[in-house]
Amino acid sequence: MRFLLPPVLLVAAVAASACTGTTTPSAEGTKDNSSIVLADATEPATLNPLLGYGSEGVSKIFDGLVEHRADRTLRPQLAAEAPRPAADGLSWTVKLRTDVKFTDGTTFGAEDVVATYRALLDPASGATVRSKFAMLTGVEQLDAQDVRFTLSKPYAPFPDLLVLGILPSEALAAGGPLATSPVNTRPVGTGPYRLTEWTKGDKMVLEANPEHLEGAPKIKKVTVVFVPDDNTRAQRMEKGELDGTDLPPRLAAKFAQTTGMRVLDHSTADLRAITLPTANPVTGDPAMRLALNSAVNRQGMIDTLLAGKGTAASTPVPAALPEFVDPDATFRYDKAQADFLLDQAGWVKGADGLRARNGVTASFTLMYPTGDVVRSDLATAFAADARAVGVDVQLAGLSREAIVPRLAKDAVLGGEGDPFDPDQALYGMLHTGAAANPAGYSNPEVDAALDAGRTLLDPAQRAAAYVQFQRAYLAAPGLVTLAFVSHTYVVRENWTGYQQVVDPSVHGGLSWGPWWNLQKWTPK
Repeated sequence: MRFLLPPVLLVAAVAASACTGTTTPSAEGTKDNSSIVLADATEPATLNPLLGYGSEGVSKIFDGLVEHRADRTLRPQLAAEAPRPAADGLSWTVKLRTDVKFTDGTTFGAEDVVATYRALLDPASGATVRSKFAMLTGVEQLDAQDVRFTLSKPYAPFPDLLVLGILPSEALAAGGPLATSPVNTRPVGTGPYRLTEWTKGDKMVLEANPEHLEGAPKIKKVTVVFVPDDNTRAQRMEKGELDGTDLPPRLAAKFAQTTGMRVLDHSTADLRAITLPTANPVTGDPAMRLALNSAVNRQGMIDTLLAGKGTAASTPVPAALPEFVDPDATFRYDKAQADFLLDQAGWVKGADGLRARNGVTASFTLMYPTGDVVRSDLATAFAADARAVGVDVQLAGLSREAIVPRLAKDAVLGGEGDPFDPDQALYGMLHTGAAANPAGYSNPEVDAALDAGRTLLDPAQRAAAYVQFQRAYLAAPGLVTLAFVSHTYVVRENWTGYQQVVDPSVHGGLSWGPWWNLQKWTPK
């Protein structure tokens, strides 16, 4: 169900939504700036990387074999050099560093990499990230410094998956279900910070790892408070309780003229799109899907609701991956075309302006998570555009745990995106039978293009496959894609070291956004 929210966060929705305050001292009270207080909208359910924590890297507690950089390239982290593929693409070999320690003082080595990935592969462990590694069949230690991964078939973006945090082998020695592992709440990693406190529903505190492989962070203490409501985070930022947080553009704008604060905009691969469940008699109709894609005024939403902070999206391929984008794959805002398509398909307007066909009213429910200002605004605007062509959209702001059971029948305004490789988001979102395909979309031409895109190793051939995907998708869409939203942050100007980065969909307190390289910031 990753299109709605990463699985690691779904379990925490109840606890996070109950958060109304924190006992964290005022951020402005920090005098030497060696500490920082951040706010995040969502609390993790677990800190176990095998259960989804830090799946895009930069978790602060763990390091992966490689890490993504600001320019979208990969660089070795726990690896000593870039992963090397075999000529047939069926295995990858990784040489490891020999100068790394875990925060408990034990030495990192090949046995830890093997133990982590074998736990991932073990059905008894229940590793939730297993679906991302469907092509991985085995991992073995070749010698003291080399590890080899074996695949069932070539998978071009395999190195991108190796950002997975590595656990010490001792933590996995007992085997069995990871759901009860002590790692979930008392993690040991090699990252720049270590957990010292976690008060569920309130806050998390981390302290710098003085022996991190890239040196001890200058910010010695990081406190993350969990505040799911956008307006509440803005209010607490105003009161001086926070040093930084992410906010919707219209809430962040009021800080632009505030002395000592900086508003930052990050371009993203973070898609906002509406699922169109196949099992629903209205949204499952191909003509209705095409019509709704023509009826929606994407640029108008960006201009009025996002203060211009976003990019209109007709397909789920982000501009952050220009080598894969087909510039001609677009839906034009055309209300007349939408009306024509619905008329031709037999959706007839009644006296009240609403359409119906064979006794079925053109009406469906659109869910969105409560407390998310951007999704609420976009859902309202979409409903107005749909109503203009005779389609009734009933809005339902719900808790995230209430949304999940209804994904097969009711639409949801979801979010997903990866700026590093198209396969990471597209396959799970739209391939037939994929676990993260919440609405049951199925299109053989789309499937074939997605299958080719993940197995072809030649960059030009991969690019051609994703162009073909976009053309097949445009002819029979499974979503109404709206925009790749910018991420907007407010940060106190008490530190140097900020570096712009393109965000994935995951962002916030200890992840992407301004704090993706927080361990390299320096107090002013």
